[in-house]
Amino acid sequence: MSAFYPVNLRLEGRKCLVIGGGTVAERKVKALLAAGAQITVLSPEITSLLSALVSVGSIAHIAAPYQTGRLGIFFIVICATNNAAVNRLAAEEAGSKGALVNVADAPELGDFIVPAHIVHGDLLITVSTGGKSPALARRLREELAARYGPEYGAYLEVLSRLRAELKEQLATAEERNAFWREALSGEVLALLAAGNMQEAEEKIRNAASRFRAKS
Repeated sequence: MSAFYPVNLRLEGRKCLVIGGGTVAERKVKALLAAGAQITVLSPEITSLLSALVSVGSIAHIAAPYQTGRLGIFFIVICATNNAAVNRLAAEEAGSKGALVNVADAPELGDFIVPAHIVHGDLLITVSTGGKSPALARRLREELAARYGPEYGAYLEVLSRLRAELKEQLATAEERNAFWREALSGEVLALLAAGNMQEAEEKIRNAASRFRAKS
């Protein structure tokens, strides 16, 4: 049984700190940026990609090593240096200040892990190996990405527009659940993949009428 409970946090506008400036820190920063976090990187040196983000004002950079007793207040702190002792000390201090902590390559020292994920609009698919094998998580993410493309995110957009309308046609929860399972057909997905949202919506409406007539 996993010690971690799956949950998605709203990070927009939250202050987050990444300690470390290497490629692992890059991946962490990219994920935090996608969530709209306010990011500071603490490291004497950073990669060229992180430098580019600093230059355009996407992230802040403190060009110094971590030192005990100087850590500010952050919502999330990610320890991603190549020094296990530094990561441990930083994690302990950040936790004592109330931050949620993630430690690269040492999930047992932190409060959360960051799964590999796929995002298509409101569709979020995550894969986690409990921090034991990021490579396997990324491979599984790639396989899922090949199976579930942007058309599934488009399907959620259609569903959100039609849900109230079809609720009136299909009176019971059982009917609606059965219909939506049936409505996610290959034909509808193909239309959505091609960008034909209006035609896909019309097919779903027609399918609902047929479904209601036979039920």
